[in-house]
This record gives sequence, C-alpha cells and structure tokens, in this order.
Amino acid sequence: MKAESERRRERRLRYNWPIWFSENFSSLLTQGQMVDLSSSGAAFTCYSDRCPDAGEKITARFSVPRYGENDSFDMENFIRDGRICRIDEITPFVRRVAVQFGEPLPFRPGENADDEAVMTEDTFKIDESAHSVAVN
Repeated sequence: MKAESERRRERRLRYNWPIWFSENFSSLLTQGQMVDLSSSGAAFTCYSDRCPDAGEKITARFSVPRYGENDSFDMENFIRDGRICRIDEITPFVRRVAVQFGEPLPFRPGENADDEAVMTEDTFKIDESAHSVAVN
C-alpha cells in the first residue's frame, strides 16, 4: 500500500466551536461544529440533511481563539467565502465537510510564533537526594 504524502502546509488548530454557514448570508444559516482550522481552510461536521454539496460555494461565520499574554485568550470573529472541496460520511446522519477559503485568515491558528509563546520566570533546581524538583 502506497503511503499518501502530506499536502498540508501548516498545522491545524483542532477545536470544537460552532460554525454557521449558508450559500449566502441572506438565506437560512445552518450550524455545524468546527473540527479543525488553518489559515486557508476549515473542516466541520454537520447533519447530512443540511450538508452542502462538493464544489458548492458557501459563506461561513466562525470564531477563532487568539492566545495572548498570561495564558489569556479572546475569540476573534471571521466571515469567509469558500468552496467545499471534500465531504466525508462520518455516520448516515453526519458529514465532515472541508472548505477552502477564498481569502486566508491573517494568521496561522495552529501555529504560535516564538514571540507569542508564554514566557516563565521560574527556575528549576533538582534536589537529587529527595528525588524532587523545586520551583523558585
């Protein structure tokens, strides 16, 4: 069996949060559940009776956590137009939908730059006689 090569250009942010989508925002919105997200696309689940078709254009509204200092985060809201590039059947009632955005997000949700990492001032000392670690 031939192994499939990895086509992804960046890590995905995996999280469960609502996503709202429709053919356009003037029609009835359908709610799905976000599975993962990159700057160029997303995967979400939805009920099969409300699932868009492969190749269909949709508009999606969703929120993305943006992490900051002191382990804080805010949800940033986005609306993106995109095209459905894949649909997988999870169960007879649920589909997993992959959508590629027409315009990428302004950041990579699954990747944190070194300057975004949480910094700590703690120093660690190993007490070998007690087999423990002390934090100062």
